[in-house]
Amino acid sequence: MAQVSVAGLGNMGRGMARRLLAEGHRVTVWNRSADAVDDLVALGAEPAASVVELFAAGPVLSSLADDAAVAAVFDDTVLTEVGPHAVHVSMSTLSVAAGRALAERHAAAGVGYLAVPVLGRPSVAEAGQLNLLAAGDSESIDSLEAVFSAIGRRTWRVGDQPWQANAVKITMNLLIIHALEAMAEGFTLAERHGIDADDLRELIAGTLFPGPVYQGYGRSMADRDYLPAGFRTALGSKDLALAAAAADAVGLQLPSMSALQGVFRSAIDRGLTDHDWASIAEVVRKA
Repeated sequence: MAQVSVAGLGNMGRGMARRLLAEGHRVTVWNRSADAVDDLVALGAEPAASVVELFAAGPVLSSLADDAAVAAVFDDTVLTEVGPHAVHVSMSTLSVAAGRALAERHAAAGVGYLAVPVLGRPSVAEAGQLNLLAAGDSESIDSLEAVFSAIGRRTWRVGDQPWQANAVKITMNLLIIHALEAMAEGFTLAERHGIDADDLRELIAGTLFPGPVYQGYGRSMADRDYLPAGFRTALGSKDLALAAAAADAVGLQLPSMSALQGVFRSAIDRGLTDHDWASIAEVVRKA
């Protein structure tokens, strides 16, 4: 069994840590608030008093909210102190610019660095069925196979540079957002012609678009059931901003971007910030 550490025990980090423990791995955990740590210690995890102590216990998987959180937790002081042979695996959804900066700072400190953002919700993490988008040194990815196979159904190797995994994750989220908007418009069009939304959802998922996006989010839209949120509208808005920045960085104009950002702004203005991002359907329905 592997020895591994987890930094950041929000919903996703907690799900991954619980899965690793269930698979018999030795897990050390750290979080900025203590409650989540206590819950996992009760399941057999070891607590760490600091991020530096986490690295001493084994490779560190981090699951943090955004660019700023990752930069603050893994600052130059920490990276210098942990020194060579340490390994950090960032599993957060980050901007490409932040991913590049993290890779450069880790390299300067001699700390191994991989970016492995994930596709899936916390419940999927706890079931060990995430899809892992891995980029960075191939041998380092190989060395963590036992850890990755515990939490994921497949590890997709998407590049030699860590920041390439950040670009792929942003791309995947952008595709989901397009699917949400397409369903929102489609459901509204059909409903205006007297068609039952749940009948349409079953047709969509059973013919042209099988899979978790159209089945899961389609059900949320058809039932108008957006709480509790699997992925909040506020996070969807953040991911759109990441996609816009990634496009700008390579001089790419995405014609749909301004329209999608407007839909998410309207959803937030309507009080749907903490609802599931499928709730953007209500913006179209009430337009």
